[in-house]
Amino acid sequence: MTDPAAYAAAAVRDLAPYLPGKPLEELEREYGIRESIKLASNENPLGPGPRALAAIAATAGEIGLYPDGSGHALKQALARKHGWPLEGITLGNGSNDVLVLIAEAFLTAQSEAVYSQYGFAVYPIAVQATGATSRVAPAHPADHRMPFGHDLEALAARLNERTRVVFLANPNNPTGTWVEADPLKRFIAAVPAATLVVVDEAYIDYVQEPGFPDASRWLAEFPNLIVTRTFSKAYGLAGVRVGYALSHPAVADMLNRVRQPFNVNSLALAAALAALEDHEHLQRSVAVNRSGMEQVRTGLDAIGLRHVPSLGNFVLIDCGRPAATVYEAMLRQGVIVRPVANYQLPNHLRVTIGTQTQNERMLAALKQALG
Repeated sequence: MTDPAAYAAAAVRDLAPYLPGKPLEELEREYGIRESIKLASNENPLGPGPRALAAIAATAGEIGLYPDGSGHALKQALARKHGWPLEGITLGNGSNDVLVLIAEAFLTAQSEAVYSQYGFAVYPIAVQATGATSRVAPAHPADHRMPFGHDLEALAARLNERTRVVFLANPNNPTGTWVEADPLKRFIAAVPAATLVVVDEAYIDYVQEPGFPDASRWLAEFPNLIVTRTFSKAYGLAGVRVGYALSHPAVADMLNRVRQPFNVNSLALAAALAALEDHEHLQRSVAVNRSGMEQVRTGLDAIGLRHVPSLGNFVLIDCGRPAATVYEAMLRQGVIVRPVANYQLPNHLRVTIGTQTQNERMLAALKQALG
């Protein structure tokens, strides 16, 4: 019998799909565990705020109708937030969606994209699906002050006349590392106008580092700059999926040509709009993350484990041994974290910062798993 998969595009046949964090339901079903916790997918442990929940409830009666395909009300609010025109905003089913839209709109089999060795796993997937060539820049070494972080010189060295997109997360997932304002701006300024620079700011709402760059403030200066954001992290809306891109209106026009109709659902539009106004919940989420990060770092130091500096809501931990066995031992204690062997970091785990109680349980499980 002929294998139907043989007729798929060659680039898709060779694609390694994105693997999400293990769901709680799956763990409890497989291991017979109850009251497990998930610290694997960088979700906000507080979940959505009360305004977002109220907006979802109020909108539930309208789900028999298609959503506003333009997302006009949300785009208006985002335009006010960023001081950027509606025509330069593209909504997505999470920021993952807009990253794929960028690849679809601007990459071909004849072009190339550049990203860092430990950049977000969606970048190579989005690039390869278009048939474009990936140019992967080596990251900083483990003994650098930003271990495994973006090396801007290495990224710049991989640019050529075929490069159409550069993907750069700040802070970066899965490392938590970051690029400071001056070197990042110099890098963007040096990139040829024919190459788009995508600064992925999924975790920027957690950042309190003095002088950390908000690349959206540079949009008017660099027409080839795209900034992506999400409501999945600090705003706690991972389950409804909504993100966006800020760009030159001509770039947004191209993205909207490949964007699927109604790609953001009614509940997500309403929740995101309400979440933007819930400053109290956002501040509480950031405060919980700040105290939790200190708790986890202190706990890791007490165990004697190295960890990478992070400005996100997660920390990358060096287990000093293959992390798969540590991960499995933690699963059996009802704690889900994230092994990152898919990022060529087989000895590392990425752990989301949770509540104080969740962090305590995670640290105890990790210590026991290490023996």
